[in-house]
Amino acid sequence: MSTASHRPATNPAAAPSLPGRTAEASEEEQITAIAATLVLAYGLHPADITRIPEGTATDNYAVVDQAGRRHFAKVYRTREHLVLERASVELSEYCADGGVATARATRTREHELIATRGRLPMSLWSYVPHTETAEGGMTGARWAAVGTEMGRLHARLATHPAAAPTREPGAAVCDVAASRARFERLIHAYQHKPRLGEFEMWALQAARERQAILGDVERTIASLPQLTVQVLHGDIAGPNLLFRSDEVAAFVDFRPPASGYLAWEIARLGCDPKSVLDNSAESWLTGYTDLTLAYRDANSRASADDLVSSLRVGCAAMLCSAFPLSVPVERPQIVDAAMEAYGRVRHEAALMLLDRLPVMEEALRDTLR
Repeated sequence: MSTASHRPATNPAAAPSLPGRTAEASEEEQITAIAATLVLAYGLHPADITRIPEGTATDNYAVVDQAGRRHFAKVYRTREHLVLERASVELSEYCADGGVATARATRTREHELIATRGRLPMSLWSYVPHTETAEGGMTGARWAAVGTEMGRLHARLATHPAAAPTREPGAAVCDVAASRARFERLIHAYQHKPRLGEFEMWALQAARERQAILGDVERTIASLPQLTVQVLHGDIAGPNLLFRSDEVAAFVDFRPPASGYLAWEIARLGCDPKSVLDNSAESWLTGYTDLTLAYRDANSRASADDLVSSLRVGCAAMLCSAFPLSVPVERPQIVDAAMEAYGRVRHEAALMLLDRLPVMEEALRDTLR
């Protein structure tokens, strides 16, 4: 995931090498191509282009033009999915037009959201300065600030022409049978690897724990009421929310318009695993309550069922998800220390929520009455 606020690396990170070329040459060629696209498509003459060492689907760069203005460039690695990428940018712009805090895309000379005429397809964004992500940083006044801005975001998305909000059975938020089958496959894959590293051994044990409690998860969601399903941000998580001090500066990295459970997006931010574990259970629940109260004030369409059920939905969704336990099997090339730490924290936070869910849910329900 990428943001427009990460500090550029002092030494630009190397891009994947081209056959027969050094990584340094490949990076230099990439920056040259970006500079050419900036001039051709945007009429912007760069004074400095620096690689930002984040991004899983794009290569990201901080750009300073000759007037000293800063920009954020997202370079798409393939042209195969540009229609979807353009829809993602359009959704971000739709929210910005509705007064939601987002980074703004800069249109090309031909008024396009993505430049495609150069060798490298790319989008250019306003740079959001002096910010940090929400990952692990949900404390104090930030809880209510997030609730307010997320309420505005969802209120705006409820008017998106792609789909009108509906009410659907909450029990369908997770396909427990599919999750059970996936954990079985994952356990089988680990058991048949010739050698397991430390994290892989832990991931195997965690997968077994998850498989063993899926019956509890199924019972947990069986009693969920009808919940709101509408167009969502699509990847609303700590790394994709930027703070400036205690205020929300921007939501970034939207996905194409698609419907999902409102309660799940509320929980994805409110139940940020590191924020859950970095606070006492009582302190975290106080913050989560502040978030939901502010959300309700900002989004009059939200029902009490969506807000109260968000804890249950978030807990169930985390426990049903095999990510990132599955990463060493499915995408071993992206495993690093940060991924391993996130896997452990997410697993522990989900188990803690399941254990305390009845008490926490009752406290939240009492407050929202």
